[in-house]
Amino acid sequence: MTLPLSTCQPFAKGGNRLCFVHPEDPARCIKVRRPDFTLEDLRRAKGFPKNLRPLASFDDNQEEHRVMQALHRRYGEVLYQHVSHCYGFVDTDLGPGLVSELVRNDNGRIAYSLKQQLAETGLSDDLNTAIDTFCAFWEWHCIPSRQLLTHNVVVQCDANDRASRLVMIDGLGDSTLIPGHWLPLSWQRKRYRQKTRQFHQRIDTFLTELKAGKQPSEVGKLIHDGSQQ
Repeated sequence: MTLPLSTCQPFAKGGNRLCFVHPEDPARCIKVRRPDFTLEDLRRAKGFPKNLRPLASFDDNQEEHRVMQALHRRYGEVLYQHVSHCYGFVDTDLGPGLVSELVRNDNGRIAYSLKQQLAETGLSDDLNTAIDTFCAFWEWHCIPSRQLLTHNVVVQCDANDRASRLVMIDGLGDSTLIPGHWLPLSWQRKRYRQKTRQFHQRIDTFLTELKAGKQPSEVGKLIHDGSQQ
């Protein structure tokens, strides 16, 4: 069965992918490659030696699926305390789609990215607590990831619109040639403490820029909140 997405509006747009609410399951989303960027285009945009890599390595869906399978084998269910589930591929009229957990608030609306939440509500006490809990989890479990970016983390809120947890939805996988889990645990935790410190610094810088009147970019901002889906 081929799921129809071409007549639907995506709720989010990334650099290489579009994100849609699953037409048959509002608790899941489908990520498809943007039609305006072919794999050949992505490879041509890279410099040497990255432009020598095979085309498949530029497919974000394939890479995310591979990474999530490996993380699930290594961590099991504890991973999903702060990482969205990945459910594999489906056929769509926009090409192969990767199905993932769609994080929603208790009121049913799609959770904002941390970037959008900070821009709209600031750093509340409950959000600050949720950030600290997320960072402690990341440091303790040493989840392989690239840099922790505010548009790759979403904020799930409870029925009172209070931040209840942060969930990583993108940017997972080792960022170095040597997999982190090959190294001593003490070294891994030191490395991830550095990542969470940089995460806090990004948050502080973003808040300072907002206070100075700088308008945030559209990256990480919802196109719609899913409430009509």
